[in-house]
Amino acid sequence: MPGTTTLLFFALATLLLTASPGPGVLYVTSRSLAQGRRVGFVSMVAIESGELVWLVAAATGVAALLSASVSALTFLRFAGAVYLVYLGVQRWRHAADAAAPQRAELRRIFAQGFVTQIFNPKVAVFFVAFLPQFLDVSRPIAPQVAVLGAVYVAVAILVDTSYVMAASALSRRFMRSRAAQRRTSRVAAATYVGLGVAAAATGIKRP
Repeated sequence: MPGTTTLLFFALATLLLTASPGPGVLYVTSRSLAQGRRVGFVSMVAIESGELVWLVAAATGVAALLSASVSALTFLRFAGAVYLVYLGVQRWRHAADAAAPQRAELRRIFAQGFVTQIFNPKVAVFFVAFLPQFLDVSRPIAPQVAVLGAVYVAVAILVDTSYVMAASALSRRFMRSRAAQRRTSRVAAATYVGLGVAAAATGIKRP
């Protein structure tokens, strides 16, 4: 099991990752703003589910294999960039349909959030390159990842819940009109496209 100091530093690193702006934070906050607390929590669960996939990859050694493969990392980076642009286009197209999602719509929102976090470049770098620094290679890896994963999930849920509550509170105050909801969705859509282009450009610059 990781020591107390390791856990504290990892919790701080997780806090910085999950609280800083990125595709996951944007997804949760924009959904909460445009569609309220219920959709915000569905989005949050989707984001956390995507992160659990990365935790499993780290525990089973898949993340280590990815870190050793330049082509795999490049594929992940560009796949994430393409998906962010796609998500932005979809959000723009459906900006007028922001209110009152049905059950099928909630499933789609969950699926989009899940895939967003799977291909989130920031999360990929964290689990592929940063998490291994907290592991003691002389001990079994899976139990260490399980403990660090529990810390990660706890911090991520706390941070994302704060975003959902704050954004949904703003939604009740300022987002009562369909026009405001539509504008919020379109701003989020444009930001997704920008993040996707930036991720692709970063990948092109690297050797």
